[in-house]
Amino acid sequence: MIAGLTSGVVVGLLLGDYAAIFKWVADGFIGLLQTTVFPYVVISIINNLGRLNPAEARRLAAHVGLVIGGLWLLALTFAFLMPLAFPRSQNASFFSTTLLQAPESFDFIGLYVPSNPFHALANSVVPAIVLFSILMGVALMSLDRKDEILNVLSVAEAAVSRAARMIQRLTPYGLFAIAANTAGTLNIEQFSRIQMYLVAYAALGFLLGFWIMPGLVAALTGITRRELLQRTHESVITATMAGDVFIVLPSLIDASRDLLKQHDPDPRVAGLPEVIMPAAYNLPHSGKLLSMSFILFAAWYTDTTVGLLQLPRLALTGILTFFGSINVAVPFLLDTFRIPADTFQLFVATSVVNSRVGSFVAAIHTVTVAVLGSAAVAGHLRIHAGHLTRFAIGAGVSTLVVIGGLRLLFATIVAPSYDKDRVIMSMDLLSHRVPAIMRAHAAHDDEDGNGAPGSLLNTIRQRGVLRVGYLPDAMPFAFTNAKGAFVGHDVELAHQLAEEMGLTLEFVPITRDEFVTQLERNECDIVMSGVPITTRIANDALLSNPYLDETLAFVMPDEARHGFETWDAIRASAPLTVTVVNLPYYIDTLTSMLPRARVVPVNVVSELFQFKKYGADAALLTAERGSTWTLLHPELSVVVPQPNPIKLPLAFAIARHDLELAAFVNSWIDLKRKDGTLDRLYRHWILGADAVPRKPRWSILRNVLHLVS
Repeated sequence: MIAGLTSGVVVGLLLGDYAAIFKWVADGFIGLLQTTVFPYVVISIINNLGRLNPAEARRLAAHVGLVIGGLWLLALTFAFLMPLAFPRSQNASFFSTTLLQAPESFDFIGLYVPSNPFHALANSVVPAIVLFSILMGVALMSLDRKDEILNVLSVAEAAVSRAARMIQRLTPYGLFAIAANTAGTLNIEQFSRIQMYLVAYAALGFLLGFWIMPGLVAALTGITRRELLQRTHESVITATMAGDVFIVLPSLIDASRDLLKQHDPDPRVAGLPEVIMPAAYNLPHSGKLLSMSFILFAAWYTDTTVGLLQLPRLALTGILTFFGSINVAVPFLLDTFRIPADTFQLFVATSVVNSRVGSFVAAIHTVTVAVLGSAAVAGHLRIHAGHLTRFAIGAGVSTLVVIGGLRLLFATIVAPSYDKDRVIMSMDLLSHRVPAIMRAHAAHDDEDGNGAPGSLLNTIRQRGVLRVGYLPDAMPFAFTNAKGAFVGHDVELAHQLAEEMGLTLEFVPITRDEFVTQLERNECDIVMSGVPITTRIANDALLSNPYLDETLAFVMPDEARHGFETWDAIRASAPLTVTVVNLPYYIDTLTSMLPRARVVPVNVVSELFQFKKYGADAALLTAERGSTWTLLHPELSVVVPQPNPIKLPLAFAIARHDLELAAFVNSWIDLKRKDGTLDRLYRHWILGADAVPRKPRWSILRNVLHLVS
């Protein structure tokens, strides 16, 4: 097994991105491991629980519940200690569609009540499956003829266990594929800015799994750390590499049974893990609860305050929500504690690492529950003051050393640095540029000679130049980057339009309050700068079909974001002062939604965020633009009030009300939507996909032997 793991890592490092060919083998191996898990869980719980009498079952629930509660307390302590290792930092993110989503509700009933056991089995609803199995086991306890069905279930359990062991013989090959794929395709750059959380989570996870929980087992049962880790190492490694404990439950049950047999002569004790482990699997394990540290990390990362008095609420809410999917629980907790929702992207980005560390902790947790729970039910726990004192002192000292070491490491070697402002200002066009001239002022009719009546489209073709009007502060649609290049979402579209028409470009500066007049004076042919479709603009100018939708939002200091999450909350607060771009639509919308608000119109977008200058509480802008500006001002947050976010479509404004040019542009927009161009540019300029150009994964093949480019 170690050979398969090691050789997989070596092959992954050798091949780099090419190691992705092993993914189908890795997925197939995990699928095989899952084949016997559900049948084993159902049969094992019903069989072993059905053999107990009601009194034994109550004793089992009480003692195992105490063990699980103790491990929960231990894991929460570690999770809440983690922020002590982090220095102060600021951060911001590109726009995320999660800003538009209302918080997901937690369906506790649907997750745990097996209204249709067959549906639960078909859709892998593990808690409902286990609850159904427990109900069946409890029902069997008091039946007179239960031995008839229990004998059949025993044979079935043995058959499923044998099948699981046959599949586990493929473990070295499966681990090779998993390790090769992970080591070869892991995007190191993706984790560079969240390395502190990864390091801290891994350090505390390994401390908990290698030292604390095995030490607790040793102090209470006499089973040494070495014995526990040696007997379970194959299953633990498999669970860690696959990121899934469920697939190794049968082998962990066997390991727990063997450990108990070696240290307890009572044959009934060795059979208890077959009941305890499948049932306990559905409760939040220490690996999940340790993930609660991400909520505190996200709060630190976004300068959001989660005080000491809020920790009990976080613990209780976290335990309840972690009964379900962690990918539902984390966004729910982020929202509950008013932490920017876009930080969930960081959690997803860390999943390659923390899901594996979490699975390692979960595997050790599961064995610990089974061993301690079995010993507790049998009354064989060794409560010795000296052993427990030595364990507590060792655990405390080791925890302080790890936390202190992490703090020193982060403060001296991997101190955080904010770079999103440099990222946005270094972005460039994805496609080829056509020759372009940046005009310092608008071109008038007499300068260009193109104001004569006739088709504007023909005039543009004869001229050979497309004159594009732009707003200088329309980030991310049009702006000048750090290298002095004119870039942005609409700038890129302008280059593509000109290239496909066989033209060069002239970019002409316009103003928000006069661009309609500038179009009428023929100072430009088309405005491509994130122009919103409003009733007044549509009445005065000819607009193309929409090419993108934006969403109205508020931008405010991080610490004030919780007061803007719903329109009702905003209205219930004291009268606000809000800065807004000097456009009638924004002013009218704000006045309509918040009649008591004091509106401060400004002409330049950057002025929106001068809150002290204007005595303002927030700025009204679209979420897409606001998120981009927060990259330059990481102390600010963007909130889209719920419910029913207000959409604002964008279009291009056409000069001279020229219907022929408008029809051409509309057809071109439709083409760009269908060929994926609009989606690609949206992901790049609005969502920030590949904002930093992705480099090929480092590999021996590419970077050492230079056999591939």
